[in-house]
Amino acid sequence: MISNPFTGVTYFLSGLSLIKTTKIRRYVLIPLLINISIFSLGLWFAINQFDVFITWALSDLPGWLSWLEWIMWPLFALTFYGVVFFGFSIIANILAAPFNGPLAAAVERHITGEENTVSNKPFSQEIKDSIINELIKLKYSLFLMMPLAFLSLLSFAFPLIAPLVAILWMTYTVWILTLEYADFPMVNHDISFRQIKKILAEKRFLSLGFGSMVMLATLIPVINFLVMPVAVAGATKMYLQEFKS
Repeated sequence: MISNPFTGVTYFLSGLSLIKTTKIRRYVLIPLLINISIFSLGLWFAINQFDVFITWALSDLPGWLSWLEWIMWPLFALTFYGVVFFGFSIIANILAAPFNGPLAAAVERHITGEENTVSNKPFSQEIKDSIINELIKLKYSLFLMMPLAFLSLLSFAFPLIAPLVAILWMTYTVWILTLEYADFPMVNHDISFRQIKKILAEKRFLSLGFGSMVMLATLIPVINFLVMPVAVAGATKMYLQEFKS
């Protein structure tokens, strides 16, 4: 099905206004604090290790390809920051998962005006289910990551494939981020992870547009503190208006 990636971008941006709504704000606080803590740590790590990584990555570039360094530097830099912030976002999402389900439910109640749109689970069950679900997503993301990790190592021996590897990494990251946040409103309706992947693929460009905006916001220091609650809220609106039917 043909879909518009820019529509996915607008759904993410709509999350900014949604999280400021009175009935939703109290559900935002804990995910926001978790995100600020984890991404502050990630930013500190990225700043301190960036030069080390770039020096190591470019040191293996053969002399006869030294003219490619001006191309390789931004590609390696983008890959480094993408992997670092994606890795720290996994930690943040696991810790905040029990609170993101209720946040998605609050956004849905606000949009639909209905009080009983999703099942209300005890918080202990919410914790158990959310952790299991995060581990399922992590398993899937690691499965897709393995061939990309191999290609990344191969790019040090064959630098000419580095641009392709960078594009594949970006596509992978966008898709995983889309799955990560679209998952919360759908799981509230007992939709399985296998079904979620299929549903999002039906409007692939829309989904990737949403994930691209999440990735861009994740890479911007300070702005990335807000990414988690904004993405959950935006993904909930996207689910209701694009996929629920």
